[in-house]
Amino acid sequence: MATGYPVLLSEMTILTALRTAATSAMAAKHLAPANATTMALIGNGAQAEFQAVAFKAICGLTEVRLYDIDPAATAKCVKNLAGSGLRVIPCTTSEEAILGAEIITTVTADKTNATILTDNMLGAGVHINGVGGDCPGKTELHRDILLRSKIFVEYPPQTRVEGEIQQLPPNHPVTELWQVITGATPGRTSADQVTLFDSVGFAIEDFSALRYILAQSKATGLFDSLDMIADPDDPRDLYGMLLRAI
Repeated sequence: MATGYPVLLSEMTILTALRTAATSAMAAKHLAPANATTMALIGNGAQAEFQAVAFKAICGLTEVRLYDIDPAATAKCVKNLAGSGLRVIPCTTSEEAILGAEIITTVTADKTNATILTDNMLGAGVHINGVGGDCPGKTELHRDILLRSKIFVEYPPQTRVEGEIQQLPPNHPVTELWQVITGATPGRTSADQVTLFDSVGFAIEDFSALRYILAQSKATGLFDSLDMIADPDDPRDLYGMLLRAI
Protein backbone atom coordinates (compact mmCIF):
# COMPACT_ATOMS: atom_id res chain seq x y z
CA MET A 1 0.00 0.00 0.00
CA ALA A 2 2.83 2.38 0.82
CA THR A 3 4.84 1.99 -2.38
CA GLY A 4 2.66 0.10 -4.87
CA TYR A 5 5.47 -2.42 -5.36
CA PRO A 6 4.09 -5.90 -6.19
CA VAL A 7 4.86 -8.44 -3.48
CA LEU A 8 3.34 -11.64 -4.91
CA LEU A 9 2.60 -13.08 -8.34
CA SER A 10 0.57 -16.27 -7.91
CA GLU A 11 -1.31 -18.81 -10.02
CA MET A 12 -4.95 -18.70 -8.91
CA THR A 13 -6.77 -21.58 -10.65
CA ILE A 14 -6.06 -24.18 -7.96
CA LEU A 15 -6.16 -21.57 -5.20
CA THR A 16 -9.62 -20.40 -6.32
CA ALA A 17 -10.90 -23.98 -6.22
CA LEU A 18 -9.50 -24.42 -2.71
CA ARG A 19 -10.88 -21.18 -1.27
CA THR A 20 -14.31 -21.69 -2.87
CA ALA A 21 -14.65 -25.18 -1.42
CA ALA A 22 -13.36 -24.08 1.98
CA THR A 23 -15.91 -21.24 2.12
CA SER A 24 -18.72 -23.62 1.14
CA ALA A 25 -17.83 -26.04 3.90
CA MET A 26 -17.38 -23.23 6.44
CA ALA A 27 -20.88 -21.97 5.66
CA ALA A 28 -22.35 -25.46 5.93
CA LYS A 29 -20.68 -25.98 9.29
CA HIS A 30 -22.84 -23.14 10.62
CA LEU A 31 -26.00 -23.72 8.54
CA ALA A 32 -26.42 -27.41 7.73
CA PRO A 33 -28.51 -29.79 9.87
CA ALA A 34 -26.73 -31.09 12.95
CA ASN A 35 -24.73 -34.26 12.34
CA ALA A 36 -25.27 -34.16 8.57
CA THR A 37 -23.36 -36.96 6.85
CA THR A 38 -24.53 -37.01 3.21
CA MET A 39 -24.17 -34.48 0.41
CA ALA A 40 -25.61 -34.49 -3.09
CA LEU A 41 -23.11 -32.96 -5.50
CA ILE A 42 -24.83 -31.87 -8.70
CA GLY A 43 -22.25 -30.85 -11.28
CA ASN A 44 -19.12 -32.99 -11.30
CA GLY A 45 -16.66 -30.75 -13.12
CA ALA A 46 -13.46 -29.03 -12.01
CA GLN A 47 -14.76 -27.83 -8.61
CA ALA A 48 -16.54 -31.00 -7.51
CA GLU A 49 -13.80 -32.99 -5.81
CA PHE A 50 -12.59 -29.94 -3.90
CA GLN A 51 -16.09 -29.44 -2.50
CA ALA A 52 -16.39 -33.08 -1.46
CA VAL A 53 -13.01 -33.22 0.29
CA ALA A 54 -13.54 -29.86 2.04
CA PHE A 55 -16.93 -30.98 3.38
CA LYS A 56 -15.38 -34.20 4.67
CA ALA A 57 -12.59 -32.33 6.44
CA ILE A 58 -14.64 -29.45 7.88
CA CYS A 59 -18.14 -30.91 8.32
CA GLY A 60 -17.43 -34.60 8.91
CA LEU A 61 -19.16 -35.69 5.69
CA THR A 62 -19.07 -39.45 5.06
CA GLU A 63 -21.10 -39.90 1.84
CA VAL A 64 -21.33 -37.98 -1.42
CA ARG A 65 -23.92 -38.68 -4.12
CA LEU A 66 -22.85 -37.51 -7.58
CA TYR A 67 -24.79 -36.41 -10.64
CA ASP A 68 -23.82 -34.64 -13.85
CA ILE A 69 -25.51 -34.48 -17.25
CA ASP A 70 -22.16 -35.77 -18.60
CA PRO A 71 -21.58 -39.33 -17.31
CA ALA A 72 -17.87 -38.95 -18.06
CA ALA A 73 -17.66 -36.12 -15.54
CA THR A 74 -19.24 -38.30 -12.86
CA ALA A 75 -16.88 -41.18 -13.70
CA LYS A 76 -13.93 -38.80 -13.39
CA CYS A 77 -15.16 -37.64 -10.00
CA VAL A 78 -15.72 -41.20 -8.76
CA LYS A 79 -12.16 -42.10 -9.76
CA ASN A 80 -10.59 -39.05 -8.14
CA LEU A 81 -12.47 -39.53 -4.86
CA ALA A 82 -11.68 -43.24 -4.60
CA GLY A 83 -9.03 -42.72 -1.93
CA SER A 84 -10.74 -39.89 -0.08
CA GLY A 85 -12.40 -41.96 2.63
CA LEU A 86 -15.84 -40.92 1.39
CA ARG A 87 -18.54 -43.31 0.30
CA VAL A 88 -19.07 -42.21 -3.31
CA ILE A 89 -22.33 -43.02 -5.09
CA PRO A 90 -22.78 -42.14 -8.78
CA CYS A 91 -26.38 -41.32 -9.73
CA THR A 92 -28.21 -41.06 -13.04
CA THR A 93 -30.57 -38.18 -12.15
CA SER A 94 -30.50 -35.19 -9.82
CA GLU A 95 -33.60 -36.62 -8.09
CA GLU A 96 -31.67 -39.79 -7.28
CA ALA A 97 -28.68 -37.80 -6.07
CA ILE A 98 -30.61 -35.80 -3.47
CA LEU A 99 -32.27 -38.85 -1.88
CA GLY A 100 -31.25 -38.90 1.78
CA ALA A 101 -28.90 -35.92 1.42
CA GLU A 102 -28.97 -33.32 4.17
CA ILE A 103 -26.72 -31.03 2.11
CA ILE A 104 -27.16 -30.29 -1.60
CA THR A 105 -24.37 -28.56 -3.51
CA THR A 106 -24.99 -27.30 -7.04
CA VAL A 107 -21.85 -26.44 -8.96
CA THR A 108 -22.79 -26.47 -12.64
CA ALA A 109 -21.30 -24.47 -15.49
CA ASP A 110 -24.27 -23.68 -17.74
CA LYS A 111 -24.19 -19.93 -18.47
CA THR A 112 -27.97 -19.50 -18.37
CA ASN A 113 -30.83 -19.14 -15.94
CA ALA A 114 -30.99 -22.89 -15.50
CA THR A 115 -33.25 -24.84 -13.15
CA ILE A 116 -31.05 -27.51 -11.59
CA LEU A 117 -33.37 -27.87 -8.60
CA THR A 118 -37.12 -27.24 -8.37
CA ASP A 119 -39.06 -26.63 -5.20
CA ASN A 120 -40.94 -29.93 -5.32
CA MET A 121 -37.63 -31.82 -5.23
CA LEU A 122 -36.70 -30.56 -1.78
CA GLY A 123 -37.85 -31.83 1.57
CA ALA A 124 -37.74 -29.89 4.81
CA GLY A 125 -34.55 -29.29 6.72
CA VAL A 126 -31.97 -29.42 3.92
CA HIS A 127 -29.08 -27.04 3.42
CA ILE A 128 -28.38 -25.87 -0.13
CA ASN A 129 -24.97 -24.70 -1.21
CA GLY A 130 -25.52 -22.80 -4.48
CA VAL A 131 -22.10 -22.36 -6.06
CA GLY A 132 -22.68 -22.35 -9.82
CA GLY A 133 -24.79 -19.19 -10.11
CA ASP A 134 -21.99 -16.66 -10.34
CA CYS A 135 -22.78 -14.00 -12.95
CA PRO A 136 -25.74 -11.94 -14.20
CA GLY A 137 -28.21 -14.15 -16.05
CA LYS A 138 -26.82 -17.41 -14.59
CA THR A 139 -28.73 -19.18 -11.84
CA GLU A 140 -29.34 -22.81 -10.79
CA LEU A 141 -32.32 -22.78 -8.44
CA HIS A 142 -36.01 -22.24 -9.12
CA ARG A 143 -37.25 -18.99 -7.62
CA ASP A 144 -39.72 -20.84 -5.38
CA ILE A 145 -36.80 -22.47 -3.55
CA LEU A 146 -35.47 -19.03 -2.66
CA LEU A 147 -38.85 -17.95 -1.35
CA ARG A 148 -39.01 -20.83 1.14
CA SER A 149 -35.37 -20.62 2.25
CA LYS A 150 -33.50 -18.59 4.81
CA ILE A 151 -30.79 -17.08 2.61
CA PHE A 152 -27.20 -16.36 3.62
CA VAL A 153 -24.70 -14.43 1.49
CA GLU A 154 -21.21 -13.01 1.75
CA TYR A 155 -21.69 -9.50 0.34
CA PRO A 156 -25.28 -8.56 -0.57
CA PRO A 157 -24.58 -5.85 -3.21
CA GLN A 158 -22.58 -8.31 -5.30
CA THR A 159 -24.79 -11.32 -4.67
CA ARG A 160 -27.94 -9.45 -5.72
CA VAL A 161 -26.33 -8.91 -9.14
CA GLU A 162 -24.61 -12.27 -9.67
CA GLY A 163 -26.12 -14.82 -7.28
CA GLU A 164 -29.35 -16.75 -7.06
CA ILE A 165 -31.05 -13.79 -5.40
CA GLN A 166 -30.84 -11.79 -8.64
CA GLN A 167 -34.24 -13.45 -9.19
CA LEU A 168 -35.72 -11.66 -6.16
CA PRO A 169 -36.61 -8.04 -5.36
CA PRO A 170 -33.61 -5.97 -4.22
CA ASN A 171 -35.10 -5.62 -0.73
CA HIS A 172 -35.61 -9.35 -0.12
CA PRO A 173 -34.13 -10.13 3.32
CA VAL A 174 -30.81 -11.97 3.45
CA THR A 175 -28.28 -12.58 6.22
CA GLU A 176 -24.57 -11.94 5.85
CA LEU A 177 -22.50 -15.02 6.68
CA TRP A 178 -20.02 -13.14 8.88
CA GLN A 179 -22.87 -12.28 11.25
CA VAL A 180 -23.52 -15.98 11.82
CA ILE A 181 -19.85 -16.89 12.19
CA THR A 182 -19.30 -14.18 14.83
CA GLY A 183 -22.50 -15.08 16.71
CA ALA A 184 -24.13 -11.72 15.99
CA THR A 185 -27.18 -13.45 14.50
CA PRO A 186 -28.43 -17.07 14.45
CA GLY A 187 -27.98 -19.31 11.44
CA ARG A 188 -30.33 -22.29 11.24
CA THR A 189 -33.15 -21.81 13.74
CA SER A 190 -35.13 -25.06 13.36
CA ALA A 191 -34.63 -28.62 12.20
CA ASP A 192 -37.12 -28.33 9.34
CA GLN A 193 -35.83 -24.99 8.03
CA VAL A 194 -34.38 -24.87 4.49
CA THR A 195 -31.16 -22.85 4.47
CA LEU A 196 -29.40 -21.55 1.38
CA PHE A 197 -25.85 -20.27 1.10
CA ASP A 198 -25.90 -18.19 -2.09
CA SER A 199 -22.20 -18.52 -2.83
CA VAL A 200 -20.72 -15.85 -5.06
CA GLY A 201 -16.96 -15.39 -5.35
CA PHE A 202 -15.94 -12.38 -3.28
CA ALA A 203 -12.54 -10.68 -3.63
CA ILE A 204 -11.82 -10.79 0.11
CA GLU A 205 -11.55 -14.59 -0.23
CA ASP A 206 -8.86 -14.22 -2.89
CA PHE A 207 -7.08 -11.57 -0.82
CA SER A 208 -7.15 -13.76 2.30
CA ALA A 209 -5.95 -16.83 0.39
CA LEU A 210 -3.12 -14.87 -1.22
CA ARG A 211 -2.02 -13.43 2.13
CA TYR A 212 -1.86 -16.99 3.46
CA ILE A 213 0.18 -18.15 0.45
CA LEU A 214 2.56 -15.20 0.84
CA ALA A 215 3.16 -15.96 4.51
CA GLN A 216 3.67 -19.68 3.85
CA SER A 217 6.01 -18.97 0.95
CA LYS A 218 8.20 -16.77 3.12
CA ALA A 219 8.28 -19.43 5.82
CA THR A 220 9.20 -22.28 3.49
CA GLY A 221 11.33 -20.59 0.86
CA LEU A 222 9.26 -22.23 -1.89
CA PHE A 223 9.22 -19.22 -4.19
CA ASP A 224 11.28 -17.45 -6.84
CA SER A 225 12.29 -13.88 -6.17
CA LEU A 226 11.68 -11.61 -9.17
CA ASP A 227 13.09 -8.10 -9.52
CA MET A 228 10.12 -6.52 -11.29
CA ILE A 229 11.12 -2.86 -11.14
CA ALA A 230 14.49 -1.46 -12.21
CA ASP A 231 16.40 0.00 -9.28
CA PRO A 232 19.65 1.43 -10.68
CA ASP A 233 22.38 2.57 -8.32
CA ASP A 234 22.39 5.83 -10.31
CA PRO A 235 18.95 6.68 -11.80
CA ARG A 236 20.62 8.86 -14.45
CA ASP A 237 22.85 6.00 -15.60
CA LEU A 238 20.33 3.34 -16.63
CA TYR A 239 22.41 2.19 -19.63
CA GLY A 240 25.49 1.91 -17.44
CA MET A 241 23.54 -0.37 -15.10
CA LEU A 242 22.95 -2.75 -18.03
CA LEU A 243 26.65 -2.71 -18.98
CA ARG A 244 27.71 -3.49 -15.43
CA ALA A 245 25.31 -6.44 -15.33
CA ILE A 246 26.87 -8.11 -18.41
